[in-house]
Amino acid sequence: MKFSKKVQRCEQSPVRKFYPYEKAALDRGVHVRHLNIGQPDIPTPQPFFDAIRNFGKNVVEYAPAPGTEIFVEAVQGYYARLGCPIEKEDILTTFGGSEALEFVMECIADEGDEILSPEPFYPNYTSFVNITGAKIVPIPTTAEEGYRYASREKIEPLITERTRAILITNPGNPTGVVLTPEESRLLADIAREHNLFLVSDEVYREIVYAGKISTMLQYEDAAENVVVIDSVSKRFSSCGARVGMMVTRNRELIGQALKLCQGRLCAATLEQTGAAAMYNTLDESYYKSILEEYTRRRDAIVTALEKLPGVSFTQPEGAFYFMVTLPVDDTEKLQYFLLEEFTHNNETVMFAPGAGFYSDPAMGRNKARVAYVTAPEDLTRAVELLGLGIQAYNERKG
Repeated sequence: MKFSKKVQRCEQSPVRKFYPYEKAALDRGVHVRHLNIGQPDIPTPQPFFDAIRNFGKNVVEYAPAPGTEIFVEAVQGYYARLGCPIEKEDILTTFGGSEALEFVMECIADEGDEILSPEPFYPNYTSFVNITGAKIVPIPTTAEEGYRYASREKIEPLITERTRAILITNPGNPTGVVLTPEESRLLADIAREHNLFLVSDEVYREIVYAGKISTMLQYEDAAENVVVIDSVSKRFSSCGARVGMMVTRNRELIGQALKLCQGRLCAATLEQTGAAAMYNTLDESYYKSILEEYTRRRDAIVTALEKLPGVSFTQPEGAFYFMVTLPVDDTEKLQYFLLEEFTHNNETVMFAPGAGFYSDPAMGRNKARVAYVTAPEDLTRAVELLGLGIQAYNERKG
């Protein structure tokens, strides 16, 4: 059987490919603590469940391809509260932010095209770009510079006749970087001046530890360039609902992406109903409480990591991830060791090895992305296990 070169260019998720090894550990009765995946344990807000229970129809019909009216209006109201009014026609509802990203790439990229993205980057970006035949051109960053990337000196030399877009996450996954207003403005300017799309993944918008951020949609002079990817997954701790959206004032892009929305028929009707209820009923007090909880979690994991010898990192400014340098030769080998050979009091730990977050895997060999999405005491124990595991791994190799 023959498989396409495009799909063979895609790699397994460095976050999810360890699931069989985790399952084997669980089958042995080992308790696995998680620093690997962005699945918060914060309860999904009750309005989501109430709206689905009160759905009131005896047939779950196809939703309109762009999204149900109640959900699209809820998203419109949310952006209005951000001070960024948009039209209903600027919104396409998708199966999570992932499908929105995939649709955008399928609309804008051809074989041989290039998408600029700051490195390290969310690994699934590679799949969404590679499947079009395009490639990611990394904007290099370093921990020593705090993973900052929004400068003309870093970006403009990388722009070629094949460049189609700048793809960012703000707040950042996996680095926790938050753009300053000046940096956001600069990115919009660069995209506009070079006739590029600026694809801004903003699913962590409310999780910013100092101040607030708005949205790239605020730059009306770059309205044709800016495409925002959004989702209820992280905002409302409802990752499994798979409700996201693509938002742009570029109506030509909307028209092209609508073909793909129609091709897959619709996003899930019930989940859109529940998601709309969260947008319509939860106010600023909800976002404040969530930020307070993630602040406690960030502080707990930072305190715990600071106690581990040989570990270094840049403190995250937003989202709930950051990159950590570990005193080992290969964090992927370490992860296999932790799941297959190591336990302490019948527990072990998972993280996301860093190689998959870089275009050149060697650059991430001694790095890991950690996610702090569980309670502070659980994070403290997970980091303790990580430290003990590193010690056992290095002693075994020595």
